[in-house]
Amino acid sequence: QVQLVESGGGLVQTGGSLRLSCTASGGDISRYAMGWFRQAPGKEREHVASITWDGGLTVYADSVKGRFTISRDNAKNTEYLQLNSLKPEDTGVYYCAADSRWYQEGISPSRYGYWGQGTQVTVSS
Repeated sequence: QVQLVESGGGLVQTGGSLRLSCTASGGDISRYAMGWFRQAPGKEREHVASITWDGGLTVYADSVKGRFTISRDNAKNTEYLQLNSLKPEDTGVYYCAADSRWYQEGISPSRYGYWGQGTQVTVSS
């Protein structure tokens, strides 16, 4: 069973950048589609980005298109989320997720079987 650990969160000003990492253990990450979700206080967890097993396809939420980039390095058992041009509304806990199945549409937290503990991203105005 794969375990996921996120890192890289922090406090940044509006317009700043962060790079989140998610390192997997207990399994070969190349067997899993990977994703990032976020949850703001008082709101439901929402999909941010997803990437296929080989990195050939990516899907982004409309709110982050052109600003965030998801990538992966299977040799390092790690996926990444580059966050640029950050806005206060990007504040939340960011979670790494993995699943053996790939979803192009209708991506919801219930479709992912493995989760990290989350890393806090706070964007100040």
